[in-house]
Amino acid sequence: MGKTILTAKHITKLFPGMKALDDVDFDLQEGEVHILVGENGAGKSTLSKIILGAYKAEEGEITLDGEPIVIQGTKDALERGIAAVYQENSLVPYLDASQNIFLNREPRTKLGFLDLKKMKHDAEELLKTLNCEYIDVTKPVSSLSVAEQQMVEIAKALSFNPRIIVFDEPTSSLSEREVDSLFKQIHRLKAEGLGIIYVSHRMQEFPLIGDRITVLRDGKKIATVGINDCTNNELVKMMVGRDVSQVYVRNQTDFNEEALKVEHLCDFDGRVNDISFNVRKGEIVGLAGLVGAGRTETAELIYGIRPIKSGDVTVFGKKADLKNATNAVALGIGLISEDRKTQGLALSESIAQNTVAVSLNKIFPNFFINMNKIREIAKDYTNKLRIMTTSVDKKTRFLSGGNQQKVVLAKWLSYDPDILIFDEPTRGIDVGAKMEIYNLMDRMASEGKAIIMISSELPEVIGMSDRIYIMQEGSIVGEVHRGDDNFNQEKIGELMMLGTGGANE
Repeated sequence: MGKTILTAKHITKLFPGMKALDDVDFDLQEGEVHILVGENGAGKSTLSKIILGAYKAEEGEITLDGEPIVIQGTKDALERGIAAVYQENSLVPYLDASQNIFLNREPRTKLGFLDLKKMKHDAEELLKTLNCEYIDVTKPVSSLSVAEQQMVEIAKALSFNPRIIVFDEPTSSLSEREVDSLFKQIHRLKAEGLGIIYVSHRMQEFPLIGDRITVLRDGKKIATVGINDCTNNELVKMMVGRDVSQVYVRNQTDFNEEALKVEHLCDFDGRVNDISFNVRKGEIVGLAGLVGAGRTETAELIYGIRPIKSGDVTVFGKKADLKNATNAVALGIGLISEDRKTQGLALSESIAQNTVAVSLNKIFPNFFINMNKIREIAKDYTNKLRIMTTSVDKKTRFLSGGNQQKVVLAKWLSYDPDILIFDEPTRGIDVGAKMEIYNLMDRMASEGKAIIMISSELPEVIGMSDRIYIMQEGSIVGEVHRGDDNFNQEKIGELMMLGTGGANE
């Protein structure tokens, strides 16, 4: 690491009804990855946006190379060499990669015409520095994979020749192989002297790329520590403000009645092949597998949003006709989708409206809707789930990722289904919110709900599941039970990758 590039001192930011940042200090050095962590609502994104010029602080000072500066907006930040790569990509889907990289800054000929040849060449050179020369810069970015789009985002940031890059949850939608590729690029950028602010919840990533960690909680800076100067448990305690003796809470439950039975299930796309499993009341059953193993597709078949080619689904002893999601909901099946922003929530609607989205007919069978009652129901779940908001009338798009996920949970809790599928329920949210979701899942199971849990984080699946089915290439290749010798990461990981063994019927 080299000299200090950027310093933020005594930063305070107010929003209506809350203090988002309270006298926060932060600094960044050349060739450093400085990780910014904290629970949802701790102030990480707010601090990042102040550094990027999207917000203005009420109090405090930012210096760049020792000189005090006032950042007048995101354009001003870019001109000063501060760029960002966001969790939700900001690319225009119908434009190609080169057009996205140089949007509103397109090179022109001496006569003032667009220089498409130069734009294509410069885009290819930028992607070449990222070892991504395989990306066709003339294709619409909508045709690229999520990982390829992420690399185009990084190329776009690099096109501004920045000295500082802010990465906001960059790995939340990437596979393990794609994450490895991204980290190689981050190490290369470090070696070139760039300062990197890395916002993430995934603690397993920190030692792979980080140099220092700053912890925020409730808008205050708790500490800045070296990457090797604290344990994960100490880090979690700083983030959530309490001892964490057990992250995963799973109480013993008696499993009696079979709630869901899936037999020889297949889809039309070949992503689900002859799947058979069951879930009992009070049981959490995990589906483990690599990206593309068919876990989400299986959930979508059970929920009726993917057509079933063959096989049967039985709900409480009766064959289910799952032509659509409405049928599934009527049978008492709920799905907490992997993609909360497009499938789980109406982002332009309020917390209150999202909370009752599924249960509206159940609450008001006579179609006479009472908004006060809706607000009261939403307030009740907001309190129970500790959703951080100033009002249940606030639009959900203004909430943090973790709080949006809690609104999805509130939506299904208000409907009270018997069978609930959690698909990547803790993706992109902090450890405190994760623990609350784990506790909620355990409580629901103890109340007799049947739960299917899909997660790419093996410790999470193992920590919460009573049984785990392992999937590979659309098929179940193994089943393990809590308490068995093979109920561990090594055996499950081996089945996920190699597909050895068979399901224990």
